[in-house]
Amino acid sequence: MTSFLPTLLAAAAVFQPVDSAVPEPVETIALPPSGERGLDMIVVDTEAMPAEPELAKGLPQNLEESFSGAPVDLFVPTHHLYTDLRRSLVRYQMKWGALPAVTVETNGPALKIGSRDPRISSLRQRLGLPAGTIFDAALAKKVAEYQADHGLKSDGIAGPGTLASMNRGAGWYERQIMLNMERARRLPPEGSRERYVLVDAGSARLWMYENGRPVDSMKVIVGSPASETPMMAALLRYTAINPFWNIPPDLVQKSVAKRVLEQGPAYLDQKRYQVLSDWSDQASVIDPSTVDWQAVADGRTELRVRQLPGADNFMGIAKFMMPNHYGIYLHDTPNKAFFANEDRWISNGCVRVEDAARLARWIYGAMPEPKSPDSEERVDLDKPVPVYITYLTVGAGAGGPQFRADPYNRDAPLLAKFEGALPAAATR
Repeated sequence: MTSFLPTLLAAAAVFQPVDSAVPEPVETIALPPSGERGLDMIVVDTEAMPAEPELAKGLPQNLEESFSGAPVDLFVPTHHLYTDLRRSLVRYQMKWGALPAVTVETNGPALKIGSRDPRISSLRQRLGLPAGTIFDAALAKKVAEYQADHGLKSDGIAGPGTLASMNRGAGWYERQIMLNMERARRLPPEGSRERYVLVDAGSARLWMYENGRPVDSMKVIVGSPASETPMMAALLRYTAINPFWNIPPDLVQKSVAKRVLEQGPAYLDQKRYQVLSDWSDQASVIDPSTVDWQAVADGRTELRVRQLPGADNFMGIAKFMMPNHYGIYLHDTPNKAFFANEDRWISNGCVRVEDAARLARWIYGAMPEPKSPDSEERVDLDKPVPVYITYLTVGAGAGGPQFRADPYNRDAPLLAKFEGALPAAATR
C-alpha cells in the first residue's frame, strides 16, 4: 500500500499567518479558515513555529514517502507523536490489515454468544476465524478484541455500530492513522529546546513540553461541536490574574437580559456583574437602570457585561493570553467537577485547564500574586511561550493505535477528499 501523505501535502496550504497585532480578545469566537480545515494549524504568530519546521519551507514536492508514511530521510526530525503513530500504523496493519474484506449486514439483532443468524458466517470470515455458523466464545473474544482496538465498547457483542466499523475496512482506519500523522508532523520536531504547551482538542488534554518531551499533563475542557476549538499556533504573552469575565454577547441577550427583566438590577449585584459602555480598554461602568433591557433581550442592542474577579468568576484565577482574532485562550474555571466527565467537549471554544495554578508555576516558576484580590492584573512574560492546539483522533498506545471519537467530524470529509490518493487495494 502506498501512502496518501504526499497528496495531503500537495493539496493542503500549509500555514495561514495572521497579523498578531490584534486588540484584546473577548470571549466569543468564529471558527477561522485554514489551509485545509481539520489538518493545518492557523499560525497566529509566525515566530511560534520552530526555526525550520519541515512544512514551513514550502510544499516538499520532491519528498517521497514509503508505504508507512515515513520520510525516506529518516534523519529528518519529527515530533515524537508522529513517530509513535507511524509505529502504531505498522502494528495495525500487521494485526488487522490482512483480514478479508467481507461485508456483514448491519440490519438485524445484535449478535452475541448463543445467537443463530446467517450473518455469523460472514462475521467469522471477516475476523479471520474458521468457517462456522455459531457465535461461540472464540468469536465473542475476537469481537471484543476488535472493539477494544477500535475505540468501541469491548463487550463481545456485534451490534450495528461494531458491524458498521468492520464494514469500513482496515484501509479506512489506516488512512485515519496517516491523517493524524500529518497533524503530528506540523508540531515542533523532537529535540526542540523551546518550552511549549501542547493542547490536543481530540483527547481534551494539555501537555507542558521541555526539550522536546512532555514533563507534565492535565485534562482540559474544549469547544463543543457547535463551537469548535480551532487548530492554531500562537504565543502565550501574558496572564491575567484575577481576571474579569467578559460575558459573550449572545449569553447577555439570552440569559442575563432575561434575568434582569425578571428580577431587576439586583440580579446583576448578586452575580457581581458590571455593565460597560463599550468594548474598548477605556470603557466606563454605566448604570444598568439606564439600559433598555428589553432591546437587549430582543437582540436590537448589543451590550457589554463583565463579571468581577472572585471565587465564582467563570474565568477562575487566571487567563493565559495568546492574543488572536478568534478570542481563543486558556483559562481556569471554578467548575472543577466537569473534569471528571468523559465528555469534555462543552466550552464555547476556549480551553479550560484543570489546574491553572500548576500551569502558572510551570510558566513563571511561581504562581503570580496579585496586588489586590478584587482587580485584574496583567503579568507579562519576558519570553513568550508557544502554544500549539492540535486535534488528534488517534493516539499511540503500547500495543497499537488508540482510536477516539471525532466530535468535530473533521476526519470523514478529509478521508473522503483524499481517498483517490489510495490504490483500490487499500480501500478494502
